[in-house]
Amino acid sequence: MNYIGSKYKLSNFIKSTIHSVVGADLSDKIFCDIFAGTGIVGRIFKNEVKQIIANDFEYYSYILNKNYIENHQPIPNKETFIEILNTSKEKKGFIYENYCLGSGSGRQYFSDENGQKIDAVRQQIEDWKKKNEIDDRLYYFLLASLLESADKVANTASVYGAFLKHLKKTAQKTMFIEPAEYSINDNEHVVYNKDSNELIKKIEGDILYLDPPYNARQYGANYHILNTIARYDNFIPKGKTGLRNYNKSQYCSKSSVKKAFEELIKEAKFEYIFLSYNNEGLMSVKDVKSIMEKYGKYDLASTNYQRFRADKKENRNHKTNKTEEYLHVLEKT
Repeated sequence: MNYIGSKYKLSNFIKSTIHSVVGADLSDKIFCDIFAGTGIVGRIFKNEVKQIIANDFEYYSYILNKNYIENHQPIPNKETFIEILNTSKEKKGFIYENYCLGSGSGRQYFSDENGQKIDAVRQQIEDWKKKNEIDDRLYYFLLASLLESADKVANTASVYGAFLKHLKKTAQKTMFIEPAEYSINDNEHVVYNKDSNELIKKIEGDILYLDPPYNARQYGANYHILNTIARYDNFIPKGKTGLRNYNKSQYCSKSSVKKAFEELIKEAKFEYIFLSYNNEGLMSVKDVKSIMEKYGKYDLASTNYQRFRADKKENRNHKTNKTEEYLHVLEKT
């Protein structure tokens, strides 16, 4: 999935840094990924630690993590349900009526065919759930599979803040539901859909990994379509892009980010805290250091990497920028 701030390319850097600080054997550790996003970092450590605690305030992220993190044992016959979804007949539902051009909505996030396919699949999953024909494990597996498959045929440059005027090649393809396979292990994990600054007061563990928003871009706005597919609720989409109401993060505002960050660090009942941030963030290295070193032993690791960016003037022209990614380290006392 195309995702702002994804740590997939930085996974080796993050993993090696955490191992160098905490140790190679994490089998007795509780690891919390409190701004989990698509769950990439939690997935990296899922088979290494005693337990993963994953959290994200965005509902689509909650769905993805309920599958990739909380699901940890095999689900019987899950492939059969995927096959049924892939043979579902198209239906004109909420996604088609509000986010496809053929409905007259003026929006073109998906082709007419794929919009109706998303509606058909989403309605079938919910129908199975209401009739108790699937359990929670299978429900989140199927929803995660739909979200990732729909994202592959979305008619956007990368995020859902705007749609393209014409269907790009990948958006013209017929959506095919691919299974969102998760790793199997014997440990039980837990996933939340909470405000991080509230959740931190109620949990504890050994390693806290932080990957908050870096800038003013609100995830609720940039990924509103995924939230709508995940919730599949009724509302009146607003404006040209069909936005839904969303909560704004304190971490996306220059005026509130430092206060929110210090409250999180202060309340954290974890021995080791790791913060991913970069040189384009609302907080400077100096800002972060001045806050974290109040609460224990502070250190900093960094790496350079090429980050993909969609050009603002031409959605279909792209460039790469070298970004310095920081991993701030705190051994809390």
